[in-house]
Amino acid sequence: MEVVRIASLGTVPSVGLRLGQVLFSSASLLFMCFNDDDDFYAYTAFCYLVTVMGLVTPWSVTLALIEAYSIIVQRLPLQGTVLSVIVSGDFVLSFLSLGGACSTASVAVLLIGAGEKHCNRYNLSATMAFLSSFLSFASTFFNFRLLPSLFSR
Repeated sequence: MEVVRIASLGTVPSVGLRLGQVLFSSASLLFMCFNDDDDFYAYTAFCYLVTVMGLVTPWSVTLALIEAYSIIVQRLPLQGTVLSVIVSGDFVLSFLSLGGACSTASVAVLLIGAGEKHCNRYNLSATMAFLSSFLSFASTFFNFRLLPSLFSR
């Protein structure tokens, strides 16, 4: 029985998902880090988001490069253990980035009520983190669907 590989590992849509993750996580980092105020480090939620996006970006870049290489070479040795590590990493990072986006958005809303400046950048950073998280969830889902066929061989 052949599994339909819509956006699984080693396909063009999967590279698109990875590049979207890279784009949104990098944008989240840029919006968060290029503020002129010194109060950035006073909020744990902001530091958490920067840390998580700092993990998501190299993870997604690495997997995008691997997938692009496998498309160019036309060969991807799919092994169940390798794919399970990728699915697990995507799953954990998507929940971490979702948590960071939620905490950043809530702190930004509180700061807007207090009349703080630069809240728009914090909101943009949280939005980019949400989008990165959703793409990571999608990547997890599509690769998770491929796992049973690899372990049944």
